[in-house]
Amino acid sequence: MTDSQSTAAGTPQKPTTVILVRHGRTPTTGQVLPGRAPGLYLSQTGRDQAQHVADRLAGVPVSAIYTSPMERTRETAEPTERATRLTAVVEPDLIECDFGDWTGRTLTELMKLPEWSAVQRTPSSFRFPNGESFSHMQARMVDVVERIQGAHPGGTVVCFSHADPLKALLAHALGSHLDQFQRIVVDPCSVSVIAYHPGQAPQVLRVNSTEGSLASLVS
Repeated sequence: MTDSQSTAAGTPQKPTTVILVRHGRTPTTGQVLPGRAPGLYLSQTGRDQAQHVADRLAGVPVSAIYTSPMERTRETAEPTERATRLTAVVEPDLIECDFGDWTGRTLTELMKLPEWSAVQRTPSSFRFPNGESFSHMQARMVDVVERIQGAHPGGTVVCFSHADPLKALLAHALGSHLDQFQRIVVDPCSVSVIAYHPGQAPQVLRVNSTEGSLASLVS
């Protein structure tokens, strides 16, 4: 049943729409695995991207904004906060994966490690040294979005997070095994959208969208 169909009582069921935004570009995007290390902010390109997201959300009746506690995600949320006149709620479970001992290392260096193959091919079996497993990362993302969308039934929520957590969440929503989540692309400041209908599997409406108004997604 879709949002155009009705309950037995004749009342239309409106889905809760969750708009997922990866943070904008930083000076180290694509070069370093920053993880949860503090002090990383957006580049000028990233700030422009963040404003573009806010512009794309014009006309969307946003019920609430949630953001990872990292500086780069909170900074990305700021233009949307100003446009909607809402204050973002800092949600710890939207945080980046804990890369443990790999935090701050360059991707060029990490790609040479034998463990890199597991990260790409069998991530469900991998835990970062002294860090988080991909399985735990996915589970916390599914749980936190379930809590968030449950708190805003029939509303539209914007969540600012990070690439790997968003990819893992999207894989779950698509019904894909975690070992396939690396096939999903989530670019800086791209938007992905999931509709949650009561009692049904989620519907993935957009993945890695970077252009165009988002108003048509929410009636």
